[in-house]
Amino acid sequence: MFQAGRGSFIDAAGIKRVAATDLLAQNLPPRVMILEPVLSSKSLALVYGPRGIGKTFLGLGIAWAVSAGESFLKWCAPQPRRVLYVDGEMAASDIQGRLAHLGAAPPTLEFMLADLNRGPLPDLSLEDGQRELEGSWQGARPDLLVLDNLASLVGTQNDDADSWTGLQRWLLTLRRRGMAVLMIHHANKQGNQRGTSRREDLLDIVIGLRRPGDWQPEHGARFELHFEKARGLRGEAAEPIEARVEADEAGVLRWRWQPAHISDLHRVAALLKDGLNPNQIAKELGIPRATTYRMRKRAVEMGLMEGR
Repeated sequence: MFQAGRGSFIDAAGIKRVAATDLLAQNLPPRVMILEPVLSSKSLALVYGPRGIGKTFLGLGIAWAVSAGESFLKWCAPQPRRVLYVDGEMAASDIQGRLAHLGAAPPTLEFMLADLNRGPLPDLSLEDGQRELEGSWQGARPDLLVLDNLASLVGTQNDDADSWTGLQRWLLTLRRRGMAVLMIHHANKQGNQRGTSRREDLLDIVIGLRRPGDWQPEHGARFELHFEKARGLRGEAAEPIEARVEADEAGVLRWRWQPAHISDLHRVAALLKDGLNPNQIAKELGIPRATTYRMRKRAVEMGLMEGR
């Protein structure tokens, strides 16, 4: 063991430890927000949901906002950042079609699409695949890396459906370099994220996408975002929201959002008008009876229905 500086020591294995007094005295760079308040430099985040719910729409919306320095849903990117979006599943023409409806493309947004490559994209659970992807940056390292989705980008070469250990080591390396990573993943048949739940231990943000109780196929990309893990988020910032993407008169896609409880409130009011009592509504919507009674009172206060 030898001393690497005042209060710092490195053992024979090359592992460094530091005294608390020395750690407090260090001038460490703060994490910088790239999509306030949910993503900062060094953030490791995961979005998951069932097939067809709109995960890629959400990923593209986040990537676009960060690269353009714009707002998205209830979040805001303070300035444009370099973003690399890696997609291992969708047809390039589908990605192109979605981008065409978002407006003028930011110059700091780049894509790596499996559909435009002769062979499969690198397996990011393997060191060779990680080096291959990093080599494609050519010195222009992205501030945000979006991986859509884990099933098509991780464990594809070694026949391991999870391969989380190899990916985890790389994610920690990217974090040390100051990069943020957003991963998109599928839910299983029970609605939970597919594969091991231990991946959440490493992550800062985990967002589960769920369909609202009154969702219909014609609603398209409409879903609720629930923060299942929100390291550093407090209060309103961690509350669930409902999001929906719609085309305006010019054909440009626009995102709308509202607190998720507003949707529940309107659903409760509608069911009350249909003659259901709070106990029946609680069973219908899968919410606590006490919540239904509170919503009934709130619906009356907001004028959504007459007092009863």
